[in-house]
Amino acid sequence: MITTIPSNRERFKIKLTVLAIMPFQLGIRVYDPRFANSYYFRRKAVFTKAGTKREFIISLPVSPEVLEMEVYDKSSGNDDAFEIENVKIEKMPPVELWATDEQHRFLEFAIQFAQKAGYVPPGFYESTDHEFLFQYLSKITDPFGGELVTPARTHRKMPRVQISQRLFKSYTIPIRVAILAHKGCHWFLNTRSQTTADLCGMKQYLDYGFPTIEAVYAVTKVFGKNPEMVGASQIERTKDVIDFIENYRANA
Repeated sequence: MITTIPSNRERFKIKLTVLAIMPFQLGIRVYDPRFANSYYFRRKAVFTKAGTKREFIISLPVSPEVLEMEVYDKSSGNDDAFEIENVKIEKMPPVELWATDEQHRFLEFAIQFAQKAGYVPPGFYESTDHEFLFQYLSKITDPFGGELVTPARTHRKMPRVQISQRLFKSYTIPIRVAILAHKGCHWFLNTRSQTTADLCGMKQYLDYGFPTIEAVYAVTKVFGKNPEMVGASQIERTKDVIDFIENYRANA
């Protein structure tokens, strides 16, 4: 089932109530139909019993002119296994983000880039005031030409970020924003600490209104695709971020 939403670049939430007619795996996708790889939300959920009802809240703090929301059975692709009982649209309040003017400008630039990163070619992308620079590479490599699994890396003394197109194209727009907010915090705080940058970037991401479920995906995506990287420090780092997100939700 596909629904067209005239989003008009507004901030809003979709509250979606789904009733299972039989056990199935639900898929939800919200995307810009005009451009490839432009997902604003992706989610899957398993319904183990007929008659189960669940509500999904889809936060969209940024949106294009028009969106499509697709709700489907991931196994069959059709909508015979469920009914949509209710869809409600709620406006989100204005952004309340405690940050410097420079950080605000970086985050807005990061969001603009994240929205188009799924379809623009590799190259240099500069903010309108020439303050920040993103180098969009087909992939990020080491000095010997081997591909690195990091989706982005930053120069701690310069407002420049290198970004892997191959990895970024597969991410949702919120995950791209979370990664870029993290990279920006490395520069703004002049820190090498991954945890410090994680929590700084996550605070900005959540304050802007992006969905918490995508925040969890952001910190687990690289490690999930590259289990050989996972060690005690990565596990502890992920735990710190998830604890931060849970505490943020509890106090929201």
